[in-house]
Amino acid sequence: MASRIYGALMEVQSTLKAPKGQKNTFGGYNYRSAEDIIEAVKPLLKKNGLYMKLDDKIQQVGERFYVQATVTVYDTESGESIQASALAREALARRGMDESQITGSASSYARKHALNGMFGIDDTKDADALPPEQPIQAENRQCDINALSDEVKRIGATWDDVKRLCVKHFKKGRSSDLSSGELAALVKNLEAWIQEETK
Repeated sequence: MASRIYGALMEVQSTLKAPKGQKNTFGGYNYRSAEDIIEAVKPLLKKNGLYMKLDDKIQQVGERFYVQATVTVYDTESGESIQASALAREALARRGMDESQITGSASSYARKHALNGMFGIDDTKDADALPPEQPIQAENRQCDINALSDEVKRIGATWDDVKRLCVKHFKKGRSSDLSSGELAALVKNLEAWIQEETK
């Protein structure tokens, strides 16, 4: 008897449209989150008699910790299943974030890539789409960008505030022109610099 789950999954992959519903203000591009993919795929899974489960597991490699996200799709008729997994390394530190937020950020990234693998989605803005020598730098850069976005939200700042501080402290017109070190300094001092301006 032919396996039904592969045909059902193929139907989901061929009809899935997961829009890039998020905006990266810092980088100036749109992207899709794991949540965007999940919301788009839910009705297609139901229509094709499939059920999806997401799991995370922490792995230690040397002194670094990785989140392994696994997507399992089950055929509700036969009980057959297919899995796809992806890893994301936890950042050593993210200013303005506690340990649970750091793990949560890595989990979201890993889940998104596991979902991409399961449903045949291509994301060209992610670190693993870059040449082999660049993924680590891109991952670190993404951590810097995320840390800045998180800090802007945490203190209730605006991106106009960020732009003004970039000019004042780094002589650069926008945050996307900053180096990793400058980004780290901006994240660290953002709240204090804004408070100084309001005195």
